[in-house]
Amino acid sequence: MTVYTREQIIEQLRGIEREENVRIVYACESGSRAWGFPSKDSDYDVRFIYVRPVEWYLSLFEKRDVIERPISSMLDMSGWDMTKALQLFRKSNPPLLEWLQSPIPYLEETTITQQIRFLAKQAFSPRSCLYHYLHMARGNYRDYLQGDQVRLKKYFYVLRPILACRWIERENTMPPMEFKTLVDTMLSEGSELLKDTINQLLSRKIAGDELDYEPRLDVLNEYLEQQFAYFETAAQAVNSADTLAEDRLNQLFRAAIAEAWGRGI
Repeated sequence: MTVYTREQIIEQLRGIEREENVRIVYACESGSRAWGFPSKDSDYDVRFIYVRPVEWYLSLFEKRDVIERPISSMLDMSGWDMTKALQLFRKSNPPLLEWLQSPIPYLEETTITQQIRFLAKQAFSPRSCLYHYLHMARGNYRDYLQGDQVRLKKYFYVLRPILACRWIERENTMPPMEFKTLVDTMLSEGSELLKDTINQLLSRKIAGDELDYEPRLDVLNEYLEQQFAYFETAAQAVNSADTLAEDRLNQLFRAAIAEAWGRGI
């Protein structure tokens, strides 16, 4: 098992900049480490947003807007071109909105990311994000938590998105990434058995337990099925959002190129 320091991850990001001739304007941790429940074998899920030189965008031909590196030694690195990032931002893309508030940033050397965050409330669509998390929770529940024996660690990949749904419905804002914050806030009232079961499971995972196949935890399955049934109808009443103006995003895009490469356009 390879353990990476912050400096080693930044060095890998600098290598991508040199190899691809890009400027990485933002990079962060996006997986279980950012969610607050890494296990001893958790990958480093590094995500980034980058900008290419202005000439690259002045092309008749469509080009690839993603950079990916093969997963090796527990390091999973991939990023989106600024064009892709801003287009998805306009659609209230939850993974991107999560990156912007990651508790583990690696690089942020321009003002562009902060400008994007400033517009995040306008771009955030509660309804579309809630449906995203609900779909994620249902899929993981269907694939991993049926039957008498289940993969215990998969409970986190259903509980986290379903608690995110509750946050969106109650707060009308993007939910925090940290799982413990969602548990403490969204389960402040209710079953002590439910909270105790989740916290015990979280303690085991953080301690390094495999959490592989074990008997299902009925208290969690019952709670999750209740939430699925509730949000089946409740999601329709959650607010949507207006779409950000194209001019504003075009300004951000041009500013990103100018700031990253030190040239006016």
